[in-house]
Amino acid sequence: MSKQTYRVCFCFRRKFKLTVAEAPPEIKALFDDYSEGGIMSPDQLQKLLIEVQGQEDASKEDVQGIMDSLHDFKHLPIFQSRKGLNLQAFFRYLFHDLNSPLSPYNTVHHDMEAPLSHYFIYTGHNSYLTGNQLSSICSDVPVINSLQSGVRVIELDMWPNSTKDDIDVLHGRTLTTPVKLSKCLTSIKKYAFMASEYPVILTLEDHLTPDLQAKVAEMATQTFGDLLYYPESECLAEFPSPESLKRRIIISTKPPKEYLETKIKEGKDDGSQKETKNGSQKATKNGSQKATKSVKKKDKGLQKEKEGSEDKAWGKEISDLKDDLEAFDKDEPEDGDGMNEEEIEDGDHKLQLSASSEYRRLIAIQAGKQKGGIKEWIRVDPDKVRRLSLSEQELEKAIITHGQDIIRFTQRNLLRVFPKVMRVDSSNYNPLIGWMHGAQMVAFNMQGYGRSLWLMQGMFRANGGCGFVKKPDLLQNVNGPHNKVFDPKANLPVKTTLKVKVYMGEGWDLDFHHTHFDIYSPPDFYTRVGIAGVQADSVMKKTKTVEDDWTPTWNEEFEFPLTVPELALLRIEVHEYDMSEMDDFGGQTCLPVTELRTGIRAVPLYNQKGEKYNSVKLLMRFKFV
Repeated sequence: MSKQTYRVCFCFRRKFKLTVAEAPPEIKALFDDYSEGGIMSPDQLQKLLIEVQGQEDASKEDVQGIMDSLHDFKHLPIFQSRKGLNLQAFFRYLFHDLNSPLSPYNTVHHDMEAPLSHYFIYTGHNSYLTGNQLSSICSDVPVINSLQSGVRVIELDMWPNSTKDDIDVLHGRTLTTPVKLSKCLTSIKKYAFMASEYPVILTLEDHLTPDLQAKVAEMATQTFGDLLYYPESECLAEFPSPESLKRRIIISTKPPKEYLETKIKEGKDDGSQKETKNGSQKATKNGSQKATKSVKKKDKGLQKEKEGSEDKAWGKEISDLKDDLEAFDKDEPEDGDGMNEEEIEDGDHKLQLSASSEYRRLIAIQAGKQKGGIKEWIRVDPDKVRRLSLSEQELEKAIITHGQDIIRFTQRNLLRVFPKVMRVDSSNYNPLIGWMHGAQMVAFNMQGYGRSLWLMQGMFRANGGCGFVKKPDLLQNVNGPHNKVFDPKANLPVKTTLKVKVYMGEGWDLDFHHTHFDIYSPPDFYTRVGIAGVQADSVMKKTKTVEDDWTPTWNEEFEFPLTVPELALLRIEVHEYDMSEMDDFGGQTCLPVTELRTGIRAVPLYNQKGEKYNSVKLLMRFKFV
């Protein structure tokens, strides 16, 4: 047995034995029950897959696949006979990728023939930003990364370039550096369908004059070609299905005529408060610099937070920044961007009709808000479907008095929710607030790493990671004479109870330097397990801390009663306890409860960015009762 040496001081070193991972007593007992003479035959393994692992359709071919996969360990003395597996070989199978908690084959298995409004869609916000919302670089690289990770909705903010003859993508009225729209479109075409064959929706935030809108139409048509989806009519009575839109790119924005009217109206409203162009730019620049300094100062404080602290509940949001940052709000197209009428030249009005005919034809999903307040915004038109955008604050306010109406709206229409303006550090919010009310496009900053993004990544591990997850029937059903719909706040009975047992973990010694967690000794790991879902189901629990061990064994079981398992996500985090400083991060994952495979499973862990570790896994057991 090898040893590790840790330097305690200049003249003193401590040596620790490196323990080899051994099967827990329960695993040994299980092997004894399904083996004979210390060997588990293929027939016995098939029986275990059916009776213990819940794989009722396990075939002899599946068993042979497991046997073949274990030849990766042929350098180990795990095969005592060609007739089957010994205990060590069985133990290695349990930690194998084929024994994952979700299907290892990444197959799409939801019904994909329903309208788009029946699906949660993996959605990005300001997809071109590499960092914060005020001063980071705009690039096509984050767009590429999003598409490669399965994101299906890409957002681009389009602005005229400095010479007003081309289109830049940037976060307007900030210090972000632009990237050319043409470069973004080319990258979207190249990477759109590498991770998924299902459609990519391109939401355009349009700050362009009609002549540049016409140029966008020309760019999109030339770049995307036959990939571009054109609606059969200007107003859709129902959205098409993801299946019918495979390998198609869909444009969603506000129709240009309505957009221009919004500009003109806001220009009149702002006429009494005109500023010179240079003065406005100077004010914006100075304000943005102050905001950027504030962000940097806040970031330093955030780094000092103890992520493993007990009082941090699942998905707890980063504290808001100071109110003076509200001046740098990113206005949505539905709300206008404050452009004065004087900034639209007379010639642009003449181009409006010609630009509309080319640009409007591209718009497959029309966006916009009805005149009036929230009641009018979410009014359902039986003859027309559309997309509505609300900030997270607008949604939280609306669900207090119009929660049921929002769910009714999302049964036919698309609702996009985007981060509030205060999230200049590109943090995110709790996505379940949107999902519980049927919002299909819960838009996230994909560079905003943290618990909220882990939830998002976990949700879209479902359905083979294709970026479209069928909404549960409870969000589409209408019951009774009063057309009642699902109420996330209702006191509902428990549908099922999920039992989770955390046996052990391994792989940290392979993926980390031996002093990464503690320079004086091996790590002290503990695991946090919880549910993120409706309020009644959300909870967090914790194992004991196992000291000085790279392969910790906990053998602890937790129970989670679930009233709405259809919206529940299993959260798993591992941390390394540190008495004097913040606890170190040891891995995380998030899994959709409805897609969990029961039985004993090897659960791979991911880093803060959602990138899978090479070796780190937990051995866990899942059971529904």
